[in-house]
Amino acid sequence: MKRINLKKIFGLMLAFAMLFTLAACGSKDDSTNETTTSDDTEATGDLAGTVTITGSTSVEKILLDMADEFMAYNPDVTVNYTGTGSSAGIEDAIAGANDLGASSRALKEEETAEGLEAVEFAYDGIAIVVHPSNQLADLTMEDLLKIYSGEITNWSEVGGADENIVVVSREGASGTRGAFEELIGLEDIGLTENATVVEGNGNVQASVAGNENAIGYVSFSFIDETVKALTLEGIVANAENAKEGSYLLARPFLLTYKPENLTDVAKAFLEYVVTSDAQVFVEDHGGIRVD
Repeated sequence: MKRINLKKIFGLMLAFAMLFTLAACGSKDDSTNETTTSDDTEATGDLAGTVTITGSTSVEKILLDMADEFMAYNPDVTVNYTGTGSSAGIEDAIAGANDLGASSRALKEEETAEGLEAVEFAYDGIAIVVHPSNQLADLTMEDLLKIYSGEITNWSEVGGADENIVVVSREGASGTRGAFEELIGLEDIGLTENATVVEGNGNVQASVAGNENAIGYVSFSFIDETVKALTLEGIVANAENAKEGSYLLARPFLLTYKPENLTDVAKAFLEYVVTSDAQVFVEDHGGIRVD
């Protein structure tokens, strides 16, 4: 009869016990890891919902590109934009008829008094350009108003040569024209009937470059050696001066809202529009970045 080796049996039992313990620990660790991943996801939060934006048509191209990328990052989010004009978008924001109101002008005191706040996501600068041979260096806002309304018709009246001024402006649907006329106070007076009206910044630039007596206005991105950008009230037309507000032909692009009406998804979009990723679209469409 064979003798039972108790020592050997005890060793085998101990080995099986250790294997069982390791397996249990492994399962527990896996469970912990899965929980941690789930918690991280929950902490980050999956955005879902709709952001309704109404307002300025001048910001349309920038906002549509931003919205497309934001929705790509957040597949369960829909961003709807309708161009209705700055004032209409602001009124909607005050009334709670939208999530965000797009504006291409600064808020007025009576609008902020309604509890409206805003995030600046871009700036737009408009340069006054003349032919490179024009010896004039500077104009005032009053000069511009009188030139574009037709009250001043000769360069000699603003310190230039004794030559008739050829006024070049944009088409009626142009957002740049709307901003320019609003900023210099031309809206209530009206553009001179003698103005040459062309479509697009490029055509304004070309018209001025081809006529020694012409004056026009273009976005900053169209300033080059073919035209000369005048200073305005002694201030150079550049992004830095536009941002700080010393250059007067500049305006902010805003998203306005009432804090009590701000949803989580609208707040996330406001945070996104000032990121480096979103600011690329500002440059793509000739705007001035805020970052």
